[in-house]
Amino acid sequence: MSSSDIFIGETIGTAVLILLGGGVCAAVTLKASKARNAGWLAIAFGWGFAVMTAVYISAPLSGAHLNPAVTLALAIKDGGWDNVPIYWAGQLLGAMIGATLVWVAYYGQFQAHLTDKEIVGEPTAKAVEAEEKGAGPVLGIFSTGPEVRNVVQNLATEIIGTVVLILAILTQGLNDKGNGLGVLGALITSFVVVAIGLSLGGPTGYAINPARDLGPRIVHALLPLPNKGGSDWSYAWIPVVGPLIGGAIAAGLYNVAFA
Repeated sequence: MSSSDIFIGETIGTAVLILLGGGVCAAVTLKASKARNAGWLAIAFGWGFAVMTAVYISAPLSGAHLNPAVTLALAIKDGGWDNVPIYWAGQLLGAMIGATLVWVAYYGQFQAHLTDKEIVGEPTAKAVEAEEKGAGPVLGIFSTGPEVRNVVQNLATEIIGTVVLILAILTQGLNDKGNGLGVLGALITSFVVVAIGLSLGGPTGYAINPARDLGPRIVHALLPLPNKGGSDWSYAWIPVVGPLIGGAIAAGLYNVAFA
């Protein structure tokens, strides 16, 4: 794979991942959406299918890492570090593009939701608490956040979820060359993401992907959304550092137990 193929593949694939994953969050969250209040099950399966779609699109070009933690784990597993910055750059750019496309697709719903007096005129106690912590009423569409703020627990949750994801990819999902997800691996990984969401997503919203959280959070900070609140930068390091630690641990476990 050439550097240009890697960058293009990761940019397009991660953009599709965030467009569909962020899209289901918007569909469930925004007041004027037909899917509003569809619930956590819809979000978990929406993200799983988003992963599957993005992998099938990008795999021929880049191997479909779509996640800096996956790229890090494969570099540790194989000792190949040359293309890591290219993968990470494409993933971050793609995540920002995908988040922007969610805003475009749901533009009217964002405007209706954030200017509705029922939403921002008389905020609930939970909304007031979220605002005090810097989290606006739509930040959850773009990035993750904890239900209970505990740095150790939140970090541990992201690490644990990512270890499960990366171990599944390394043991079940790689293509024959071992440098990305194969056809069957995409399906396996998508269901693993659903399982993580259903079983481990409750505490933090299961970022398990630094680009998935950081790129959209940057977009949230930049977009001209009315009454959007803060982007919760005090928490933002956890869904970046946690998955990277998890990816490194999973790669180490794989090299010890499976290689």
